[in-house]
Amino acid sequence: MSARPIDDMPANPSPHVQIFFSDIFGIDPNVLEEYGALNISLVNDLPLFIDPFLLFNSEDPTYAALHEDMIRYLRFLRDRASEGIIDDGLLEAWFTFREVKQNWLGFSVVGNGGSGLGMDFAKALHSNLNTIFASFGNEQITKGTHIEKLCLIKDGVGRDNISDFTTNLIKHFLLSYTQEFTRQYIPAQMSRLWPVEKVTFNYETRSWTTGRFLLPTIENDFVILTPKNILTRDDTWINRIDFINRFDDITRGLPNDALRSQIDDYFREQLSREPKEKEIRTARARTAMKYPILIEQYIKGKEENGDEARAASDLDVAAIEKVFIEGAGRLVAGLSQTDFYLLSGNTLDEAKARALFFKDIIENKDGYRALYYPDGEPIGRESQLQVMYRLVWIGTGSDVNREVNNGRGPADFTVSRGVSDKTVVELKLARNSRLEQNLAKQAEIYARASNAQHKLKVIIYFNDNERSRVNDILKRLDLIGNPYIILVDARPKVSASLA
Repeated sequence: MSARPIDDMPANPSPHVQIFFSDIFGIDPNVLEEYGALNISLVNDLPLFIDPFLLFNSEDPTYAALHEDMIRYLRFLRDRASEGIIDDGLLEAWFTFREVKQNWLGFSVVGNGGSGLGMDFAKALHSNLNTIFASFGNEQITKGTHIEKLCLIKDGVGRDNISDFTTNLIKHFLLSYTQEFTRQYIPAQMSRLWPVEKVTFNYETRSWTTGRFLLPTIENDFVILTPKNILTRDDTWINRIDFINRFDDITRGLPNDALRSQIDDYFREQLSREPKEKEIRTARARTAMKYPILIEQYIKGKEENGDEARAASDLDVAAIEKVFIEGAGRLVAGLSQTDFYLLSGNTLDEAKARALFFKDIIENKDGYRALYYPDGEPIGRESQLQVMYRLVWIGTGSDVNREVNNGRGPADFTVSRGVSDKTVVELKLARNSRLEQNLAKQAEIYARASNAQHKLKVIIYFNDNERSRVNDILKRLDLIGNPYIILVDARPKVSASLA
């Protein structure tokens, strides 16, 4: 059976292949849209994050109050840090948080698990509370206090950490938001009263309290809905990469000539005669820690252009909905018109058949449209492509794990049916700068490390240059025609009516 063109398919897939909140709970997607909630996938996370700046910059008093509550808690942590050393027990109780996986946001491709905010994050926050956070609530330059300063501390504290921290600090609101939707729209048999830890903080007892909420329930866990207007795709409005990149402009914008000279002198003292980019970026970060006014000056500029954050968020969410919700739904619908979800055989046979079906939908059934944002740009990260590729494994009897690290580096996916039948699957962008090295060595290393008997590579290209690059690499490695390297042509296609 051949599939119809993907644009002829409904946005929601076959009832036997349920992906999104609306599918599983029998909710009209328009109801979620009217409520303002994102129609999350309950198969894998969607690459969106909560941006606290959108709370700060909102005209909604509820959001403004949430932002102030977060800042109050950070002031509490700062004051405790200023009192002296905190033992590990209190550090864990006050500074660490589990990931709120039930909102299904982030970069987990298989399921919705994540690492949360552990002791490394706690120690980084604690050690810096009396430096860049010392002026919390008493800022002289910026209009407000910003939790996003956390991401300016050091490498490794990025958008996912900020989003996790923010999500935990506004968890009571998210749970109440979801509970209200549940009471209005979710069938009683699909909801349950759930006890949830660390919902609100009691400043008198200095402890987190548990709450109980009526929430949508699936596979013995609850689901949390998130308003779309507090989400972002690429990074928080205030973020480390942007700050480091704009370091020189920020320094030049300081009004004090003497201070600018001191900062410039301190910065240059840290550099070798011919510094490389990494050394320069490290020196910029150290200089910012020495002179926190640079951070304040940067945040001031972000505040002054706050309306751009709202516009960027709207575009980000619309793009994710277009690709990962509407596009994914149409892709799965197209696959559902074939025998795709009935595939069997050993894991190599199944992996290859699923990859070839995926290739056919992308190349011949207009499925490539699901891999492009509304502005015409293709999905740019392999992690995002992996989210799409994960859809081809819905309903499989095999055990599919993503980024399994067995000692020699992670494979994209490991498909297994016990220890005697394993296949490593790698999904790669043709533009990947390390593609040739990966093709030559990495898959073999991964296969040995995980005791996988088979390996399969799926490489996706979006233009003629990428296609040529892949073919040149395959020729150099004598891999042209290898049956376990599958190329997927995701170049935009000319309509048959115009060809």
